[in-house]
Amino acid sequence: SNSFQTIGEVIRQLREERELPLRIIAAFLDIDTSFFSKIERNERKATKEQIHKLEEIFEVKKDFLMIPYLSEKIYFELLEEDCASQVLKVAEERVKYEKNKSQK
Repeated sequence: SNSFQTIGEVIRQLREERELPLRIIAAFLDIDTSFFSKIERNERKATKEQIHKLEEIFEVKKDFLMIPYLSEKIYFELLEEDCASQVLKVAEERVKYEKNKSQK
């Protein structure tokens, strides 16, 4: 999959590859079909819990959907910011620092 696909496009592609109807996935997520359809069309945002459930139903590896989901969120948060690249660098350094600290 293209790394610039929207999370909705990735979800729709997985669902279609598995030949699962919208209503089946919607029922699994406990939401109505039209709401799930809007998630696929990027008109609505899925929750983190729903993303984890989708990884389960599609039987993809952990974080297969979480990575595009979170990166899209960050992208839209930083879209208008001139300092976006710097923000990402600092955030990455901080994540590495905190992970190292927690492993000691």
